Amino acid sequence: MAKQFTVISGKRPAEARTILLPEEKVKHFSKVMGVVLQDAQKTWGELWGELQGEVVDGVMVLPDAEHGFKPKSGWPEFLEKMWILKHQLDYARRFSEGRM
Repeated sequence: MAKQFTVISGKRPAEARTILLPEEKVKHFSKVMGVVLQDAQKTWGELWGELQGEVVDGVMVLPDAEHGFKPKSGWPEFLEKMWILKHQLDYARRFSEGRM
């Protein structure tokens, strides 16, 4: 069973930090990345749903490009989802590179 050790700084004895063993770091990394990427996939799915057509009388009707695309949820919510997806992917990239 993995144990955690507490290191107390010589300069500031009141402050301590926890050192995780490599196995615990990998487990923590995997869980965090799983949640972030799951949220990113959900956001992407919502955006993809906005871009899909709808079925009317058994026929797929795609959004009309001639009249311009208008999201069902409205532009503010659509753009907010795009912004959220960008941040989720950016966080995942930075976290996986160890720059957090």
